Order: sequence, then structure tokens, then C-alpha cells
Amino acid sequence: MTPPSPASDLVALPLAWRDLAPEILRQRLVIEGYPAAPVDDAQIRTYLSALSREVDMVQLLEPVTHRSDLYGWAGWIHWETSGAHFYAWEQPRLFFSVDIYTCKAFDPDVAVAFTADFFDARTVVAKGF
Repeated sequence: MTPPSPASDLVALPLAWRDLAPEILRQRLVIEGYPAAPVDDAQIRTYLSALSREVDMVQLLEPVTHRSDLYGWAGWIHWETSGAHFYAWEQPRLFFSVDIYTCKAFDPDVAVAFTADFFDARTVVAKGF
């Protein structure tokens, strides 16, 4: 069993972020918005596969989805270069959130525009990091 790291190795928030592996490309994008209609299983699967093509990622598996009676829909797709998660709520409002994490660069504007169009969302926000 490995002993725990010394406390000096831990970085507590809200200290400044630092890139611990600058030689490894990592790109993240969160997209959130209000869909025009409730989102269902088939839409999530279609969206995640189509998103793969839009941002030029190699899809390794068919998208996986799950519905929670408490929290709504969730979906995930595995790409050769990481993947994306999708979440959709009906209550307390129609809302979706997409988390994209890749080790291959992609155009975030393409992902945002595609997502807004796919869900006919008039209000969409995005944050990359």
C-alpha cells in the first residue's frame, strides 16, 4: 500500500490553476443552454454521434444513455481522444449541459453552433479551458 502524499503536494482551491502536464494536449469545453423541447434518449444518442463528426473525433462506441427519475437524462460517448458527457433536465426547467474533454484540438465555435442548432436552443453559453 502506498502511503498518502504529504500535505505539501496538495493544492487547495481557490489557488491559481497550474498545468501539471503541459506536454499533453487537453481541451475542455462546457456548453449549456435551454432546448426548445424536452430532450429524449434518441436525441442524445443522435446528438453525441453527430457531434463526433462535427468536431472530427473518432467514435469508439455507440453513445450510452441513462434516465434518472430524480435528475433526468445523462449520456456519454467514448472517442479515441477522450469523449463527451451530456445531461438534460425537464425540471425545474428545460436545460442541457455538455462537457467535452479531448486530447485532440477542435474548434469550440463549431461545437457550440452545432449544439445550439441541434437543440433549437435560443440561449446557449459556453466556456472553454
